[in-house]
Amino acid sequence: MTRFLSGVQPSGRPHLGNYLGAIQQHVALQKDGTAYYFIADYHALTTVQNAETLREHVRDLACTYLALGLDPKRSVFWRQSDVPEVTELTWLLSTVIGMGLLERGHSYKDKVAKGLTPNAGLFLYPVLMAADILAYDADYVPVGKDQVQHVEFAQDMAGAFNALYGDVFKRPEWKLSESPRVVGLDGEKMSKSYGNDLWVFEEGKALKKRVGKIPTDSRAPEDPKDPDGMLIFDWLEMLCPKDEYEDLCRRARAGGEGGPGYGELKKRVIEGMDTMFGDARAEYHRLRADTGYVDSVLAQGASRAREHASAVRDRAYAACGLR
Repeated sequence: MTRFLSGVQPSGRPHLGNYLGAIQQHVALQKDGTAYYFIADYHALTTVQNAETLREHVRDLACTYLALGLDPKRSVFWRQSDVPEVTELTWLLSTVIGMGLLERGHSYKDKVAKGLTPNAGLFLYPVLMAADILAYDADYVPVGKDQVQHVEFAQDMAGAFNALYGDVFKRPEWKLSESPRVVGLDGEKMSKSYGNDLWVFEEGKALKKRVGKIPTDSRAPEDPKDPDGMLIFDWLEMLCPKDEYEDLCRRARAGGEGGPGYGELKKRVIEGMDTMFGDARAEYHRLRADTGYVDSVLAQGASRAREHASAVRDRAYAACGLR
């Protein structure tokens, strides 16, 4: 059976862009093969360096995935640091590759280009990511276009190790995710770092306040409006059924007595969020209160993941003479 693998950094509360760009696809892949998904807390240490914050982000991400449809009976779901074998494989891989490969890493290059001094963890980030992929004999790694390089690095490292020691690691392939460009509240790409994101489980007054930040102009409801290029309509397209969205566009272009005002349009955005995430929101809050269940899911997932990772680790140890 085809094996998919992906890791998600616990960098804060997942927003609408995270859902439409990754989580939605991860949940859908459960029906197409065996899905291995981990919470990348080792990776998060390169940027999140507060213990309580990291623990909170990990728990929040676990509850979010479970609430949005990840089924622990159909997938393997665990916390990265519960499988220490990946750090052993990281060292083995680091001994067969040159620094030049790592210097081409996008995250490292971006930091250097901005005049920042990256830590060694960021420099070695692609090696740990390759170990994450190779430890589970993954067939495919679902990624966006900007993440393809990480899978290419994993292919290079597997090839370098296998050339020296024999057929140890399975070559993974990438699977491009359908990752739409999700606009934020200001029209730029949605990002936590820009402060223009919308948490998938926002509700009530907080949701109304966030949606209220979507910029509009001073035109009255009866004034004709061209939906193309209007940010509020980008949001409606993401959240409303197609027929409803097309009706709103038609009314906006026609204007007159039936023209929608911005208040109505923002109300529809709020209703769209409630419809898309209402049930999952309730489940999220239930899971947040049931810490024992969430811990058991991650522990069981780690046990299954570690069984496979330890076998791959032993295979690699034997090949290079450590066992």
